[in-house]
Amino acid sequence: MAVGAHRWPLATAPAATAARTVRRAALWVLLLAKLVAGWGVQWDIQWHVLIGRDSFWIPPHIMTYSGVALAVIVSFGVLAWETVFRPDGGAGDVRVLGLAGSRGFHLAAWGIALTVLAAPIDDLWHRLFGLDVTLWSPPHLLGIVGVAINSIACLLIAREVYPARSAARWAALMLTGAVLYGSLHLTVDPSTRVAYLNGGLLFYTLAYLSALILPLAMVSTTRLSDSQWAPVVLLAILIGLGLIGQEIARIGFEALKPVSVIDAEVAKDPTSPIAVATVMARKEGVTPGQTGGRRHVFALLPVLAMALVDARRRALAATVAYAGTLFAVLAWRLPSRPSLAAMAPGIPVTVLALVVTLAAAVAGGLAALWLSDRLVAEPA
Repeated sequence: MAVGAHRWPLATAPAATAARTVRRAALWVLLLAKLVAGWGVQWDIQWHVLIGRDSFWIPPHIMTYSGVALAVIVSFGVLAWETVFRPDGGAGDVRVLGLAGSRGFHLAAWGIALTVLAAPIDDLWHRLFGLDVTLWSPPHLLGIVGVAINSIACLLIAREVYPARSAARWAALMLTGAVLYGSLHLTVDPSTRVAYLNGGLLFYTLAYLSALILPLAMVSTTRLSDSQWAPVVLLAILIGLGLIGQEIARIGFEALKPVSVIDAEVAKDPTSPIAVATVMARKEGVTPGQTGGRRHVFALLPVLAMALVDARRRALAATVAYAGTLFAVLAWRLPSRPSLAAMAPGIPVTVLALVVTLAAAVAGGLAALWLSDRLVAEPA
């Protein structure tokens, strides 16, 4: 079946209509839950760097896991509803561990379950190893993987519940693509700290990881929406959502006035992730720990390059174009940052870094093509 096509189940009974209505409502509630959780994470990162982490029950954690809890209730709630009221299911539905439902809602449920599992592991991790701001700790990565799977599921659900080329389906895909991009970008964020500490080939870690990971969101959204300009649209949405998240954090800090314990933590270990993030922010005159918003503007030119090549038909070439343009932007931008200028490598290393970036883009493009093929495949 061609990308963007959809075949409604042959059943026209009221039960099928009711199921479609429930699934559509659940999709939008899921997306709302993901926005709340994403803003909570954005605030949480800043809280870690500015204030410290005095307990698991800090306000940004409560906000984050309120969104996660809502996603759990909706994802598993739809499966429970369908198991009880539509035990025979419909075309393309599957049954796992006794729960009946669509491929999309099963993927959403089991994905968000991973994020829930990550919460107690994260609390234990902090108790054992102390404060950290890096997003590369095992519980953080597990939580991000779960959220990313849940977002991929929302792409699939949008295709399941709306006909091709409908406005509602396009809007759901664009918003989901932006959220997925943001979740995946969390795994890329620590790259600047790697550049600051190491230099050399690792100076361009941001380019390598972006080329490898971020096409999963952009190519999938482009092919499922059949919209050439999807990468530009989802990045614009992400920037807007990031600005909202920054405002939520600002209002939260002003209202709560939490007491910072960060200086004592930095003094204990000047090489810790928190200490490095604080030093880099002070050198650049920016708010420590602040993420999202205008910080993504530099990616507009690379995603425009992807859109011009058209990932709908040339996914691999579009990913390589994105990566090459991104590398050019970063090769100009990173050495100009006060915190990174001293670590910028020379021309030979930069050329080798470009080769590594393009190789990562090929791998990332193939992975994105594989994922989007799975998402648009005809259900069994």
